[in-house]
Amino acid sequence: MNHRFMALWAPLACASVAHATGGQPSCEKSSEKNSRPNVVFIYADDIGFGDLECYGAKNVKTPHVNRLADNGIRFTNAHATAATSTPSRYSMLTGKYAWRVPGTDVATGNAGMIIRPEQYTLADVFKQAGYATGAIGKWHLGLGDKGGEQDWNAPLCAALGDLGFDYSYIMAATADRVPCVFIENGKVANYDPSAPIEVSYRKPFEGEPLGKDHPELLYNLKSSHGHDMAIVNGIGRIGYMKGGGKALWKDENIADSIASHAIEFMDKHQHEPFFLYVATNDIHVPRFPHERFRGKNKMGLRGDAIAQFDWTVGQVVAALERLGLTENTLIVLSSDNGAVVDDGYQDRAEELLNGHRPTGPLRGGKYSSFEGGTRVPAIVSWPKEVKKGKVSPALVSQIDWLASFASLTQSVLPKKTATDSYNNLDTWLGKSSKSRDWAVEQAANHTLSVRTADWKYIEPKSGPAMITWGPKIETGNSPDPQLYDMTKEGERENLAAKYPDKVKELQQILEQVRSSKE
Repeated sequence: MNHRFMALWAPLACASVAHATGGQPSCEKSSEKNSRPNVVFIYADDIGFGDLECYGAKNVKTPHVNRLADNGIRFTNAHATAATSTPSRYSMLTGKYAWRVPGTDVATGNAGMIIRPEQYTLADVFKQAGYATGAIGKWHLGLGDKGGEQDWNAPLCAALGDLGFDYSYIMAATADRVPCVFIENGKVANYDPSAPIEVSYRKPFEGEPLGKDHPELLYNLKSSHGHDMAIVNGIGRIGYMKGGGKALWKDENIADSIASHAIEFMDKHQHEPFFLYVATNDIHVPRFPHERFRGKNKMGLRGDAIAQFDWTVGQVVAALERLGLTENTLIVLSSDNGAVVDDGYQDRAEELLNGHRPTGPLRGGKYSSFEGGTRVPAIVSWPKEVKKGKVSPALVSQIDWLASFASLTQSVLPKKTATDSYNNLDTWLGKSSKSRDWAVEQAANHTLSVRTADWKYIEPKSGPAMITWGPKIETGNSPDPQLYDMTKEGERENLAAKYPDKVKELQQILEQVRSSKE
């Protein structure tokens, strides 16, 4: 598949970056090292299209996110590549659709590295261009060479340093999955030798209480479905764990840990260009924000968690301002997939919505083939280059970040890498309103959809109309092809029978993409 290339913005280059499929050589790079922008990716977890105030959210205030949107460009038709975390993050960081690669479903906490060390990543793009690179927060893409064989008491044989990140301080998976420790540069942070760590997703450890047997020990959050295995910090988890001691996190401090390490990274690298991936956990279950946020929002813990996320955004922006880096720092804020309300804990999130719609006007949610699964907030701020207060309706996909930022940094992508990623830099920076021709999206059950600016096709898939194991979310399953007019919100009328030629056109796009190996 050939990659399309747009002209670069003037200060950095006058020709497009050469890619594996060819391209013109760039004519001249800036001689001033500090002319290159810092890039900060703030990647939220499970924030829906309607969860932020600047996207019409009710019952929650997000002043720091609002300010970021007011100072940049807010996208109203931005899409993650998948309706769940691991495949979405895999696609975004590699520029390759996760459904092409076996083993990219939602990962266990002891999965081996899903992005392999030999793969070229978004971090490699920036590292090639001379940037310091860091990843802080949620990872959920595996660690170590093989799943289930990690020795958590020693340096891991494969970690983020093998994927282009100079520094990393991460959660192996998510907060609801063991191991419940941070991993810093491939080693358990604050390791406690008196409490060696063991992790299993197959069988429990003798003598370790489980949530399903000891609900009285779930003093912070009780489970609504699943999440009843290992107990850490009074909260049940997925998977079994033993040990950890002083290294175990406290859920209420996770956001503080992420923010402080992000600020420390920026402080350290303030005199050189840096790329920082800040992946927050707040809205993903278990929702147990710091006490300074708790009880402040009428939606309960989920609303408090959104406020905590907004605080993290404010901390990052304030640090950039203190360092004098605001003007030439490009900030991208988005989410890995759409919203889910009850995702396994008794936090009263469904009960306390009080008119708030996490996915806004969209149908479905996390896991679903409908828009609520993959259409997400996306904001780009860069005071030096991006006009303030712009709203873009352009169809954009997160899979294009890799090729777009390769263009930004004039990094040459090796052959057969990022084969699904297109250079869409001008649209991301608001210099063009051009939509992507189409975007392919993946539901939790592997159903694929094709989205264009005006239409959406969902391939036939048998199965229940609603998720059967917990969340109250439509799957999008139908044994018949589905076609929706996306100039109308809600995906309510299936027009496949009325427009068979449009169905055929979108089916052909999907089959061409599916059969393409490069």
